[in-house]
Amino acid sequence: MTVLAPPITSLTNPRVKAVVRLRDRRERDETGLTIVDGAREILRALDHGVGVAEAFVCRELIRSEDAGAAVRRLEVAGAPIRDVSAMVLAKIAFGDRSEGVVAVVQSPPTALETLTLAADPLVVVVEGVEKPGNLGAILRTADGAGAHALIAADPRTDLFNPSAIRASVGTIFGIPVAAGSSADVLAWLVAHGTTPITARVDAPTLYTDVDLRGPVAIVLGSEADGLTAAWHDPRVTPVRIPMRGTADSLNVSVSAAVLLYEAVRQRA
Repeated sequence: MTVLAPPITSLTNPRVKAVVRLRDRRERDETGLTIVDGAREILRALDHGVGVAEAFVCRELIRSEDAGAAVRRLEVAGAPIRDVSAMVLAKIAFGDRSEGVVAVVQSPPTALETLTLAADPLVVVVEGVEKPGNLGAILRTADGAGAHALIAADPRTDLFNPSAIRASVGTIFGIPVAAGSSADVLAWLVAHGTTPITARVDAPTLYTDVDLRGPVAIVLGSEADGLTAAWHDPRVTPVRIPMRGTADSLNVSVSAAVLLYEAVRQRA
């Protein structure tokens, strides 16, 4: 057990300032670190061997079973633990609910060349998704559907944005993830024998009429701009989700759920 004393009570403490700087993407990119706020999220990070740089604990706020388990696991793992006041924890926490424990972890690698696929993989590709909450929701759905990987094409937010981690409920640590340009992602999928299936409002084929049982990648664009021209390629199969009302598309995370669970149905 490694507890660093005395407890931190000042908001101007250098360690507190260093964590707060990780709210900025540039700082996360430069340090390779990110914030994990939440007991389940920390437990899932530990379950998948993510390295913990340090943890911040407010003992008086440790009330749930998960929070207690997270602190014990951090202690067993030998992570540097800094006791802090409730005010300091509120300053460094990223979510809107406090469970008494926040960790700073090493962001896992996201290079395409580090990604390996299972046989007949089900992959999710998200292009240009800007909102971390949407990214986290898609990751949570991908986890539920048993997807083998998620790739961010031309990402506008980093995969390990603390809000994305929180929205994914930590499932991001259990799904292989990667990022790259749209052109590189398409080339990588084709080279690995994986057929890209794009969701497009003008596609002639319904999503239920395409075979999703083999090695496929479900490709989704941003709500504002849709998919770029990189995916208007003869090697790509476009499908549409029928829209019966006035809206012409669904939220990207909802589209992901519809298509992924159609793949689950077919693969069953």
